[in-house]
Amino acid sequence: MAQKNKFLQISVVGGTDADRSTLALAESVGKAIAEQGAVLICGGFGGVMEAAARGAKERGGLTVGILSNYKKEKANPFIDITIPTGLGHARNFLVAASGDIVVALSGSHGTRSEVSAALLLGKKVVGLKAWQEIEGVHRVESVAELKKYYFA
Repeated sequence: MAQKNKFLQISVVGGTDADRSTLALAESVGKAIAEQGAVLICGGFGGVMEAAARGAKERGGLTVGILSNYKKEKANPFIDITIPTGLGHARNFLVAASGDIVVALSGSHGTRSEVSAALLLGKKVVGLKAWQEIEGVHRVESVAELKKYYFA
């Protein structure tokens, strides 16, 4: 008999060219994920992905990077498990599909595609100060609010 997955998996999506406040927010999200004992899943590169993974590692969390290319060495230094897909932007669907919850910070077209994929898959998508214009995204204004309503 197959064993049920023991860990909550939370995908974090957001831009590679994020501003300082968004990166700080992403790092706080990563810390919160690790404090819950959940696994952080992301695209594995820079920006929001790297900041969230750094936060998770600071709290002893486990991080997974689902890369768009085949080059494991291109993952940010805070990724524990690297999955090199070679799928380009199609890997965004895998990032969305892998999370039990998807936390979306500000970003551009790639982030929007991950939000859309997660909604298509029936995932709970939480927009942290972002994406309120997309129907189905639950918006929160702080990491404390995110933890209170979605990580409990």
